[in-house]
Amino acid sequence: MIDRRQLLGSGAVALAGLAGACSQPGTRLGGTGPAPAADPLIRDLQERTFRYFWDTTDPETGLAPDRWPTPSFASIAAVGFALTAYPIGVTNGWITREQARTRTLATLRFFATAPQGDGQSDASGYKGFFYHFLGTTKGRRFARAELSTIDTALLLGGVLFAQSWFDADESQEAEIRALADQLYAAVDWTWITPRPPFVSMGWHPESGFIPSDWNIYNEGLLLYVLALGSPSHPLPPETWTAWTARFDAQWSDKWGEPHLHFAPLFIHQYSHCWIDFRGIRDPYMAAKGIDYFENSRRAVRAQRAYAIANPGGWTGYGADVWGLTACDGPGDFRQRIGGRERQFFSYSARGPDDRDDGTLAPTAAAASIAFEPELAGRAVATMHARYGRGIYGRYGFLDSFNPTLTRATAPLKHGKIVPGIGWVDGDHLGIDQGPILLMIENLRSGLVWEVMRRNPHIRRGLQRAGFKGGWL
Repeated sequence: MIDRRQLLGSGAVALAGLAGACSQPGTRLGGTGPAPAADPLIRDLQERTFRYFWDTTDPETGLAPDRWPTPSFASIAAVGFALTAYPIGVTNGWITREQARTRTLATLRFFATAPQGDGQSDASGYKGFFYHFLGTTKGRRFARAELSTIDTALLLGGVLFAQSWFDADESQEAEIRALADQLYAAVDWTWITPRPPFVSMGWHPESGFIPSDWNIYNEGLLLYVLALGSPSHPLPPETWTAWTARFDAQWSDKWGEPHLHFAPLFIHQYSHCWIDFRGIRDPYMAAKGIDYFENSRRAVRAQRAYAIANPGGWTGYGADVWGLTACDGPGDFRQRIGGRERQFFSYSARGPDDRDDGTLAPTAAAASIAFEPELAGRAVATMHARYGRGIYGRYGFLDSFNPTLTRATAPLKHGKIVPGIGWVDGDHLGIDQGPILLMIENLRSGLVWEVMRRNPHIRRGLQRAGFKGGWL
């Protein structure tokens, strides 16, 4: 796994008590099974994750922090989730349409006018892409951050959602739609394919293209749909065929049903936050007899099966406590616990048999709720009941926790030891909060999926990739 993040030191957060749960009734989204979206805890979690974006994002620029409360740079991927969060807030009655429109317009104006160039520190992006991390004051490249293709794709997910949701015959909403077209058309996908046909993971002004490509199954589903759907610099449809031709090497049934395996769950969640893959299939998945939505369901169940088997003997793992993904961790050190040498990691991409150090991320289970409503709902309830006094607060779940690591003398890089719980992270991360919010809403009402079905760019990208059936 490639870790795409740079970290600042962690800070402690004062946890608020569980407030009265929001009681607005939810509605069932047909086709995904029993829906716990109206459960008071799930509704409370959704509103808290929404408040994370509304409260921490700069209203003047739309820049969203990578993490909170530790002071940090802005994350362009978190901005994509924030742009999607605002209409969810309107739909649920937490803010008004006018408030959402004002914040969205400020965000799109900022990115549309942000300087583009190949300099090392005086620009926000280049060739229509943006740097992974931006400074929070001027919005210029932070430190030596890379020009990130996947994070630009996640930003564009929010941009195109805003374009289709703000559909009123009104001047500001018309401007939102126009700015979204401008930002999307500016991205030169053909430039960032130094090893055709695949898209490079990024570019540095100091050293050029990153030597790694999006060339295996991963969160790149959204990226390649956007690249193929571009109205100005599209990649050829054959790109998708060449990409999926490499997938069989990842086909696995080790922890359950056969599926395209990638260990951390965010891989199976990010693209699905915006695109409804139920019932639509490309030639690769048609040959396998499933769709990408079912593939993610199987990945979720495989993670739960791994937690039940618990080959590493980690504390807390079980049928209702599971979830491994990319997240914060306690630090990079070894410690002997219960007569067993344990290796711990700081920020890392975790999964079954892959850098599992006993660190659980609530987002892994909570953002799986649209795939497996009952299993994910039980996991959220159990983690809240068992560990909530240490891990649940003002903006919902903290990023991660580790019940195995309980020794107060551990050489922590992040977070703290909470007596009776174990290690607890001190931060919320925007890219982990976002999928919780979006996927609860997709279960509750189908909002994000329904809106994105109408977006002509998304439809064009899917059709060029060879998707057929269902809502297409």
